[in-house]
Amino acid sequence: MAATAVTVGRLLRLRAAGAEGHWRRLRGAGLLRGFLQPASADGDAAQRRQVAHFTFQPDPEPLEYGQTQKMNLFQAVTSALDNSLAKDPTAVIFGEDVAFGGVFRCTVGLRDKYGKDRVFNTPLCEQGIVGFGIGIAVTGATAIAEIQFADYIFPAFDQIVNEAAKYRYRSGDLFNCGSLTIRSPWGCVGHGALYHSQSPEAFFAHCPGIKVVIPRSPFQAKGLLLSCIEDKNPCIFFEPKILYRAAVEQVPIEPYNIPLSQAEVIQEGSDVTLVAWGTQVHVVREVASMAHEKLGVSCEVIDLRTIIPWDVDTVCKFPNQGWNPCPLPWKCGVLTTGPPGKSPGCSYLKSVIKTGRLLVSHEAPLTGGFASEISSTVQCPWRVCV
Repeated sequence: MAATAVTVGRLLRLRAAGAEGHWRRLRGAGLLRGFLQPASADGDAAQRRQVAHFTFQPDPEPLEYGQTQKMNLFQAVTSALDNSLAKDPTAVIFGEDVAFGGVFRCTVGLRDKYGKDRVFNTPLCEQGIVGFGIGIAVTGATAIAEIQFADYIFPAFDQIVNEAAKYRYRSGDLFNCGSLTIRSPWGCVGHGALYHSQSPEAFFAHCPGIKVVIPRSPFQAKGLLLSCIEDKNPCIFFEPKILYRAAVEQVPIEPYNIPLSQAEVIQEGSDVTLVAWGTQVHVVREVASMAHEKLGVSCEVIDLRTIIPWDVDTVCKFPNQGWNPCPLPWKCGVLTTGPPGKSPGCSYLKSVIKTGRLLVSHEAPLTGGFASEISSTVQCPWRVCV
């Protein structure tokens, strides 16, 4: 946060010097404010740069997976990669600078331990990195590719969306590259500027055939990364780089898995549901505490964890206590032995009716962000969520 404060101080000095026109907040219509030249300067005075504050909140020490060790997030990632290389002799790790440990040290020591044939550098070509990974995965080996920053994943967009995601479909399931995992540092860090601060998860949420995962903590990072590596579908694993060193907690030394596409309710509530992923989970946890202390509002906090396929049931759940009245008994296709129009397993009963309110928060630009997918699903009349 000190770096953030320094950055804000510099921005304020630039503003005082009359350079405020170069520092406009990206908000509302997204590109219309911040990147494109505005039609008039009348709205400049109303625009403010805002910095979100958060304090990392570690989870309770997990006891069900054996001995634990204090790790930060990048060490948890290293531990997961170490476990994977030890367990799977076909697993290889490759990317820009990974041989000496990577810019964030996530692969430090692995080349010395497993050899230059299993942990190696690639040319500075993201399209080539992913294309190479697809080829390795098609042969049946486990490919773990690193894109040095999520901002640089776009040169590989065609390989991910048109090749990796569709490989199984185009071959009628004769071939697939499901053993491909793409890791990448993600999100803002306070001083990353335009090429080291982006959150591009929504770009990939439109594409069937891949999974996109974003953890909130070291414990989550290791379990979810191991699940991605072992999953039979191509996975993109975005790592919140601001948490690489800021997030520290007890993490099991041995391998363990956290299921994909399962959101986690990390705080029960009754008045409003707060949904987030990655770093923003810690922001909304602070918001939930403030709302309770200052307003007496009970917030339910959900960490989505997997962006696609996302856990609709947890976000749009109905508190199923006994027999719940079905709002659409003539459309319910669930067979039940209960009274007519009442079904404990009816898909039309999974909703945010418990709280009646939903707030989704993410770091990515507002326009077209994944929050719009969640909110539109919650409000969809066929789901009867509101």
